[in-house]
Formats: sequence, structure tokens, C-alpha cells
Amino acid sequence: MRVGDVVLAELLQADGAFKFRPAIILATMDPFGDLLIFGVSTQLRHEVRGFDEVISFEAEDFLDSGLLQASLIRVGFLATYPKSRIAGILGAISSERLIRLRGKLAAFFLK
Repeated sequence: MRVGDVVLAELLQADGAFKFRPAIILATMDPFGDLLIFGVSTQLRHEVRGFDEVISFEAEDFLDSGLLQASLIRVGFLATYPKSRIAGILGAISSERLIRLRGKLAAFFLK
């Protein structure tokens, strides 16, 4: 697994249950190799404009992402997960999108 990969992860939901959902690897955390991830949702209406990012069917990296539907990359859904909670790799986002997402997260913390 690499930074920028879209993975299927067992994510904690608002109701306390775990469900397999897409996520994007933002970084690998040393020393244990846990993954820092962004959650991905098909609920486009939850977009925080200027912060989250929609990956639409028209996006250059949509097919490579392995996502089945237009989806919302939720920059505010940031979590650290062990690799054991990752079921597999679906695809990957472009390096340009990854840089943009990291920039949004960094700008948030630099406010």
C-alpha cells in the first residue's frame, strides 16, 4: 500500500458500527506503519466547500481511483488505521490531487 492509494477500510460510522468504506492513504505513520487516511463518501451533499473535494466521473483520475460512484473525499474525516483494518486496494488518485488534498489539510492547521 502506498500514499495516494484508494483502499477499502473498516471505518467507524457515526452509529458506532464498523463498515467497509473507501478511504485514501495520506501517509504512513512511523514507527509502526499505521496509515493516516481520509474517508470517502458518496454523500456529496455533505461537502464542506473549499475543504473537501469531489471526485466526479469526469475527473482525469476517476477511473484509476477504483471508485464506482462520484464521491466526496472528506478532508475532515482524518483517521489513523492499522494495515490490518484494510481489506484491499481499489485504485489510486493522481499525485496532483494528493498534493492538493495535503495542501488543504495543511492550510487548515496553519490558520
